[in-house]
Amino acid sequence: MSRWFNTAGPCKPDNHYMLPPTSRLPDLETLIEQESYFVVHAPRQTGKTTAMLALAQQLTPSGRYTAVMVSVEVGSAFNHDPGAAELAILGSWRNTIAIRLPKDLQPTAWVYEEPGQRIKTSLQAWSQTSPRPLVIFIDEIDSLQDQTLISVLRQLRDGFPNRPDYFPSSVGLVGLRDVRDYKVASGGSDRLNTASPFNIKVSSITLRNFNAEEVAELYQQHTEETGQIFTPEATATAFDLTQGQPWLVNALAKEVVEKMVRDRNIPITREHILQAKEILIVRQDTHLDSLAEKLREQRVKNIIEPILSGQALGDTPPDDRQYLIDLGLLRRDPAGGLVIANPIYREVIPRVLVQGTQDSLPHISSSWLTPSGELDKDALLEAFIKFWRQHGEPLLKSTSYHEIAPHIVLMAFLHRVVNGGGTLEREYAIGSDRMDLCLRYKTVTLGIELKVWREKKRDPQTEGIEQLESYLARLGLNQGWLFVFDRRKGSLPIEERLSTQIVNTENQRAITVIRA
Repeated sequence: MSRWFNTAGPCKPDNHYMLPPTSRLPDLETLIEQESYFVVHAPRQTGKTTAMLALAQQLTPSGRYTAVMVSVEVGSAFNHDPGAAELAILGSWRNTIAIRLPKDLQPTAWVYEEPGQRIKTSLQAWSQTSPRPLVIFIDEIDSLQDQTLISVLRQLRDGFPNRPDYFPSSVGLVGLRDVRDYKVASGGSDRLNTASPFNIKVSSITLRNFNAEEVAELYQQHTEETGQIFTPEATATAFDLTQGQPWLVNALAKEVVEKMVRDRNIPITREHILQAKEILIVRQDTHLDSLAEKLREQRVKNIIEPILSGQALGDTPPDDRQYLIDLGLLRRDPAGGLVIANPIYREVIPRVLVQGTQDSLPHISSSWLTPSGELDKDALLEAFIKFWRQHGEPLLKSTSYHEIAPHIVLMAFLHRVVNGGGTLEREYAIGSDRMDLCLRYKTVTLGIELKVWREKKRDPQTEGIEQLESYLARLGLNQGWLFVFDRRKGSLPIEERLSTQIVNTENQRAITVIRA
């Protein structure tokens, strides 16, 4: 049986298509030679565990170190009972080490002293009896919180000066975030905000995504084993959609070759990749579901909300912005500024936010469709105005993302329109104070722009028309809709301010302005 694209758990060379696992973690061996303690952090399912397992499996056979990767995840059930957490962690370590290391390199026994000292004394005893310096990679470190996390970090720091004879020569903490973002308060509302109590770290290393060449190399492995070709356009599209996020790269290919195109004589094309992208977004597999869960966090909302509405991030805390980068939700664009990490996340985020409102929508008859099933734009506008007049206010109050409530309600309505027969594409850019939508339904393409009239701001209609004109030019359209949502406290009731008018621009474009 040929190997396959992996989307669950560490990669195994005999089973999975995979790149050299440590190639994206340069200089780790130098840090280990220098007896350093360090942090490796990256978003979930980027290959951290695979890389660190592989590094440990390289170091031990070299004869220079006893290296092993262990996990502290079992201790997370006891975040308010460090003593119980220690016992669970050491029990897990004992089982893991028995599997991953030869018997002559295993510890003779753990030392169970007083609570709060067990991990330190056990590692100290193992270091004293080990024939080689110990190198320990501790996975899922940020699954620990509160007193248990602080206890583990302090024990490592306490033993640090005694390395390598009486404590591990090198320790790597592996998790989602850097040390400063480890949760220490009940509910995880506060963070360490400093390297202490792990101020012994030499370096924090982020595992990068695949580059375009690596995506092509990964897909080429499938071609070599099965003969099925990924066209250059397919590979380039996969990279563009994912920006090299490893789980997404594998998930797209897996969906295509295992479900969509099983005949190995049929090449994989760009269209196949685009179709797989839609399937992943709609299905929201585990990875995308966990991403969606993060949107409920206040720190995430504080950054995502202004991004979706096109507002500047000037007043947002730098730590919060970095937190979203560490989670993999955002990336720094080479051209400058923060952007959503990749086009798939850019679609997932608003769809997730819209879902609750979409589920709350009343039944809406498809009055916008002609007898032949085409989209009638005038009928669609009439249907929206009727919908907004009846249901706008209650739905605006139903979403937790209040600053972009109009965006969410409008998108929920439009998703109901395109369901099964079209697509809704989104564009948003920090500082533009707008969101652009492109509704495609069979032969009809509709360009839409959303502007919000906020407190102490001027009427955004003129700016909106200019921005929409630019958007329509890119789409090759001569008509479009501009929504101006009045969110000022003293604004008229919806039924009084709701109106439409057509503005003809100097460039001969007809823009329907909807004030809502």
